[in-house]
Order: sequence, then C-alpha cells, then structure tokens
Amino acid sequence: MSDEDNDLPEGGNEPVQAAEASEGGADDAASGGVDFAEMTDEMMSAGFADSPKDVEAIYDIPVQISAVLGRATMQVSQLLKLGRGAVVELDRKVGEAIDIYVNNRLVARGEVVVNEDRLGVTMTEIVKSDRTRQ
Repeated sequence: MSDEDNDLPEGGNEPVQAAEASEGGADDAASGGVDFAEMTDEMMSAGFADSPKDVEAIYDIPVQISAVLGRATMQVSQLLKLGRGAVVELDRKVGEAIDIYVNNRLVARGEVVVNEDRLGVTMTEIVKSDRTRQ
C-alpha cells in the first residue's frame, strides 16, 4: 500500500463509488432523507450557527459519497495473477451492512438496493462522530 492511502478509511483501499445522491428537497425528508429544517435548529441550539442563513450557506457545497462493499488484502504477485472473471473475496458476508463515507469519513452503514437500472444505498444506521467541537 502507498503513503497516499493513509488518508483513506481504515484498510486503505479506495472506496467503491455509490450512485449520486439526490438533490435535497421536501420529498427527501418525507422519505426518510435529511430534514434540513431540523438540522438547522439542532446546529443553532448547539452553537454552530447564529441564524438559519448561516447554515443555508453550506447547502450548495458538493461532497463525495462512497459506499464500501468490503475490502481485501493480497500480495502484488497474487494481484498480477488475476484475470478476467477472477473473483476477489471481500471481508464482508452477504447481508452484512456496508460502510457509507462522506468525504472519506464514515457517517453511516446501510444496504445495497437496486433503483431502476442503478445501484443505490439505503442508510440503516447513522454512525456517531467522536469528534469534539473546537
């Protein structure tokens, strides 16, 4: 593994990209998505923002969402022997939750779903951050 892998989630493998997140709206909150009004109230009460306008300023900032199905470690010699149709066994079992990252930070766990002809992820658990406010 290279030094550039150090800023990736534990295990060092590049996360598998998930389908693009839908752009937020009222429908998202009704379908279990993020309720920005509730989030704004929580941020204000926690002292992160003085007014709803302070929080709204961040709504258009793009973030990268990744879903990691699993990881595998192997020697370079084994990697070079892989060919078309080779199967790389991952460290997860069928039905086990996958990790969901936002900007390479673990934020949730979930399940893979099929949405028309694309893969998606349903969040089943939000991971609490151990970061403290500075």
